[in-house]
Amino acid sequence: MDERDPFITLAFDRLPVDESRKRSGEFAARMATRRTVRHFAPDPVPFELIENAIRVAGSAPSGANQQPWHFVVAADPEIKRRIRIAAEEEERANYESRFPDEWLAALAPLGTDWHKEFLEVAPYVIVVFQERFGVTVAPDGSACPVKHYYVAESVGIAVGFLLAALQWSGLATLTHTPSPMGFLNEILQRPANEKPYVVIPTGYPAPGARVPRLGKKPLEQILTRLGTAP
Repeated sequence: MDERDPFITLAFDRLPVDESRKRSGEFAARMATRRTVRHFAPDPVPFELIENAIRVAGSAPSGANQQPWHFVVAADPEIKRRIRIAAEEEERANYESRFPDEWLAALAPLGTDWHKEFLEVAPYVIVVFQERFGVTVAPDGSACPVKHYYVAESVGIAVGFLLAALQWSGLATLTHTPSPMGFLNEILQRPANEKPYVVIPTGYPAPGARVPRLGKKPLEQILTRLGTAP
């Protein structure tokens, strides 16, 4: 193998069609049970599950393979408490004065409000940051910005990978986006080139946890098939 060659041979295990169908069906069935959970049990979760899920997220495709993401996992009770206090301060202002009536009406069936106790109860709070630009060190020791491409799209794909991996591991999640989220940089000591993207409390659901009675659009409403592959 020529080490100077910038390409390598793809490692790909082509499965028998029946096995592909089996795996596809199992994954679809498992993901169909995924729900946004707001009531968590404080029960401990092996950190290995979180690590593996983030490892999956880190394998996501990204613009020019720049991987413009960073994942911070908060398990320290004091840090989670600070996140909750700051998030509730912003969310209270949102619900009481910032949100337009249309958005409040859309949220009403979900039963949400500014209280975010799940930020303390869930054993882990994963905060995903998007790197708005990279930073490299010049020969003179100064920091130089590096432009990143398709940052939001890349991080969105990685978050999708992360949620799927956590669900497949038997964990429950919530996607939380308090606005604004700049307080997370301060609490979690992240640099200015990183911007909070989403907060994901993760753990086991509380016994008897209830979720809104919601449905998903049927396949025929979200799929358009044009022709048949050979």
